[in-house]
Amino acid sequence: MGKGFGLMKQHSEVSVIISCHTQERLGLLLAAIDSAKSQEPAPSSIVVSVDHEPQLLALLSDRLPDILVVENEFERGASGNRNSGALHTSSSLVAFLDDDAQARAGWLSALIEPFADPAVVCTGGLVMPAWEGTEPRWFPEEFAWVVGASHRGLPTTKTTVRNVWSENMAVRSDVFRAVGGFRRDFGKVGAVSRPEDTDLCIRIGREFPDASIMFVPEAVVDHHVGFERAEFSFFLRRCYSEGRGKVELARNNKGVEDLADERVYVRRILPRAFATYLRDAILDRDSDQLRRAAALACGTGMAGLGAAIAIWRRGS
Repeated sequence: MGKGFGLMKQHSEVSVIISCHTQERLGLLLAAIDSAKSQEPAPSSIVVSVDHEPQLLALLSDRLPDILVVENEFERGASGNRNSGALHTSSSLVAFLDDDAQARAGWLSALIEPFADPAVVCTGGLVMPAWEGTEPRWFPEEFAWVVGASHRGLPTTKTTVRNVWSENMAVRSDVFRAVGGFRRDFGKVGAVSRPEDTDLCIRIGREFPDASIMFVPEAVVDHHVGFERAEFSFFLRRCYSEGRGKVELARNNKGVEDLADERVYVRRILPRAFATYLRDAILDRDSDQLRRAAALACGTGMAGLGAAIAIWRRGS
């Protein structure tokens, strides 16, 4: 390791990969790197992968002499960018952290602790929203995934799950390579978002049916939520994109049986939440609760519209 990277620290057998794509988030990226550096035990390496932005690549290479900065070797997008970072690691575990997320103290140790069990091949932690401004009063917590945060309805204790999220994830390197990493033709590119992390976990589950994916709520990151993501228009666009993405996810993996978690979410969690918001709005005369109920209904409708259009386009 270069100077300044905790030479006296004990290092864990895990590399942290942080993908980035724009200079506009440079401050957030540097904070993410610092949060990874400060972990105890420290990661064996930190790799910053730059998504086809030559100026950012040159800036980071010059500014971060003690960090390995690499360029996305594949097509533009988060999936190929993360895969490129993983190519430059030799540790037994790789962890992924987004450039706009900061890991809290104890994040890495909590994330890798379950790997003491050989059956565990992938872990993920809790993502808390760090609003740049004030959280909208109409925002329903069941839709926190819209801003890249853990939503109400997820487990609250350590447990096995179908999937975890790539902004706060660790996976065995040999397993990651065995399934080909993130699907490069599926995922976030620009403003278009698809659940490439869910896809990865589903493929891991199929390739290693006796293995476990573990949710670890003690491994916490704070995900930056910019002002633009507090707009209702962003909320609707993101819900629409998610609906389309889930249909494409099922198509890529040859079966809607992979969407059992989504069916529980739509059939149980959302109706229960809507009823609760509406009840509280009436009993407490709380207009914010009414706004949350309305936002929940609109978000559900937009996701359904996105799914319907994806199905229609597939059949046309």
